[in-house]
Amino acid sequence: MTEFSLDSFGSNSKAIIIGASGGIGSAFVNHLKSSENVIAVHEFSRSQNGFDLTDEQSIKSAADTIANNDIDLIIIATGYLGNSPEKSLKDISTDKFNQVFTVNTFGPALVMKHFASKLTRNRKSVMASISARVGSISDNHLGGWYAYRASKSALNMIIKTTSIEIARTHKQSAIIGLHPGTVDTSLSKPFQDHVPNDKLFTPEYSTACMLRTLNQIDATNTGEIFAYNGQKIDY
Repeated sequence: MTEFSLDSFGSNSKAIIIGASGGIGSAFVNHLKSSENVIAVHEFSRSQNGFDLTDEQSIKSAADTIANNDIDLIIIATGYLGNSPEKSLKDISTDKFNQVFTVNTFGPALVMKHFASKLTRNRKSVMASISARVGSISDNHLGGWYAYRASKSALNMIIKTTSIEIARTHKQSAIIGLHPGTVDTSLSKPFQDHVPNDKLFTPEYSTACMLRTLNQIDATNTGEIFAYNGQKIDY
């Protein structure tokens, strides 16, 4: 397993994982619970406590359970691709766009709305949302996957805009996006046949890499998107 440290967050850190029962989310939880720097991990998911990313009241109610604004790390580990991402314009439909945007863009935006204020102000804190390299407009050379690409591009804009607002009150905080690579989860399962073995990561490996990246960034990186290995991704 890739080694990581969270020493830049200091001791007695507290974390929140949104989507804690998913492949990536549960791996984050396991890593954080084993970290000597972390004393509390708040987990939210539909299967664990009825958290519903598609329902703003559910998101608000979850945020209200966090009594103090002293969270050091918030990770939004949710995502939706669907079984048949569009290969061409003829495959586009309103239903597909609504489904994908609801989970990949609208939900994380509402999580930021209700949870960003929970970040501590007196030391480094980070809110990170799982994005994707295919959300980069400048890096799109293959086309296809219209709704998924667009939803992640929109998420990146939400991240950037939120980072500007939060910087006004949280001078030591960073709002960023994370690309996990291709991870062996249910989301990628239908498309893994075309992925080289050395590019298909276990959730444990991917999340350890992302935690190492989170340890390296600071407030000067707010609004940026990073790959699992720390490489900055252009919009």
